[in-house]
Amino acid sequence: MTRRFCDGPALLVAMGAAVDNIQRHVDELNALNVFPVPDGDTGSNMLATVRAAHEEGRRAADPAADRVAAAISFGALMGARGNSGVITSQIFRGIAEGLAGRRRFNALDLANAFRLGADRAYEAVATPVEGTMLTVARAVANDAVAAAERSNDMDVVLAAAALGAERAVAQTPSLLPILREAGVVDAGGQGVYRLLQGVTQALVQGATVAEAVLPAPRPSVLVAHADEGFGYETMFLVQAREGELLDVDAIRVRLEAMGESVLVAGDRKAAKIHVHSEKPDEILSYGLTLGVLSRIVVENMDDQARDILERRALEFTGGGQPSGSSPAAWPPPQIRQPSGAGQATPRNGMRPALEIIAVAAGDGLAKVFESFGSTSVVRGGQSANPSTGELLAAVVGSSADALLLLPNNPNVVLAARQVAALADRAVHVVPTRNAAEGVAALVALDPVADAATNAQEMTRAALAIQSIQVTEAVRDAKIGGRRVRKGETIALDPDEGLVAAAPDAHAAVMAAIESLRPGFELVTIYYGADADLAETEALAGAIAARHAELEVEVVRGGQPHYRYLISAE
Repeated sequence: MTRRFCDGPALLVAMGAAVDNIQRHVDELNALNVFPVPDGDTGSNMLATVRAAHEEGRRAADPAADRVAAAISFGALMGARGNSGVITSQIFRGIAEGLAGRRRFNALDLANAFRLGADRAYEAVATPVEGTMLTVARAVANDAVAAAERSNDMDVVLAAAALGAERAVAQTPSLLPILREAGVVDAGGQGVYRLLQGVTQALVQGATVAEAVLPAPRPSVLVAHADEGFGYETMFLVQAREGELLDVDAIRVRLEAMGESVLVAGDRKAAKIHVHSEKPDEILSYGLTLGVLSRIVVENMDDQARDILERRALEFTGGGQPSGSSPAAWPPPQIRQPSGAGQATPRNGMRPALEIIAVAAGDGLAKVFESFGSTSVVRGGQSANPSTGELLAAVVGSSADALLLLPNNPNVVLAARQVAALADRAVHVVPTRNAAEGVAALVALDPVADAATNAQEMTRAALAIQSIQVTEAVRDAKIGGRRVRKGETIALDPDEGLVAAAPDAHAAVMAAIESLRPGFELVTIYYGADADLAETEALAGAIAARHAELEVEVVRGGQPHYRYLISAE
């Protein structure tokens, strides 16, 4: 039977099937790493992103297709992890835009939604590169449009989109030399194919979409306590009434006059609200003038409730662990803040002009960033990228007028920039590629200068140092024309270019130091979870013995996967 329309419940069935298929292939996607390092995380990032999207879609109060699509888009945005997750969230954003105003949609609507999804994905990347998941998203859109113009059967369009994705993935090595050299297809592109494969398997091959039932939204929660000093944290979802639209900017301005730490994230149909105030009843009363409220949470912000607040903030922004997920498949980073940061009103009622949020992959690195003045440290790094929502929660928890955000990983930069676009105040991203660059950036901080000036100077300082990441090859591979063997220690530059390779870590590091541009005076070795102090001190001694002009420092980093992170400045 020809299926000519799809509705919100069917969209949820499709989304659930997509999540299940990514789950089945998460190891496959993680293994499609260009570099033979033990930190492939594309599959994990995409899985976390689509899970968050599905969970949010399930909570949609209205089963109309556009409301479900909007909820999926918002969940993907808040749950996006890594560059692949952020790009996936932008694909969902375009799809939601394409389905706006439709309680159900047809084949042409779907094809147009895919087209907008590809457009938004390309727009999210400053310099789009062909041979990546962007290319696959565009192929999906083109093949879906061609199919929809020939047939009004939804199954035909979905099958064409999936086939287009599969073909485009197979072509990625011919478009991107680094893939061809590594002998792999693009992991993100393969993830897009697996998403569509799951949908087609569930819908095209026999699922009874008409019998799907929209799961009931979770019940609202209202918790109130007496004010003990910090006021109340109030959160809720507001949906515009029939025939009305929300003005997100006007809502934000009004709430800023009523409280602190205001976050308004959403669109003209639905928005999530977060605010700290002394009078939550006034916040809720104002919310009722805007539309229909749901998922209401009010928490007293005293010391005893602080752990609850951190969990609520993660749940609000989509960072909480989805139900039914395992810790191994979904490791949520944690937000660490100094006592009282971002909650209590600063002395004399004055908000600090500037605060710093840094991402750190290990306990040692977190302490380093705190010692250098980071107000908040978001835990996470390679293979455990923090979500957009978790970064946004750290912004919400700050009382500063402006913030500097140090991602310290190239796979966190896109999520950081998403936060800058969503935040209710100025957030400047300093695009640091590792923790060593992050420390160099913090050293350059000028407490007198404004945020924009600091961001420029800190970026310059971060790029001025040389850094090396040392790990072990997990497979035979070819990097930059040079072959490495499984088990060899490899030293990589910040862009993962091969600097040195040797049978053991000591030899690899010494060779890497020799390859650096001359002129540096200080070498800092941050040793990771797989190294110990004794061997690191021995390595530092060997470097100092060979280069008497250098000062060598040892710092515990605790980072996973990378035995050493080394900076030269």
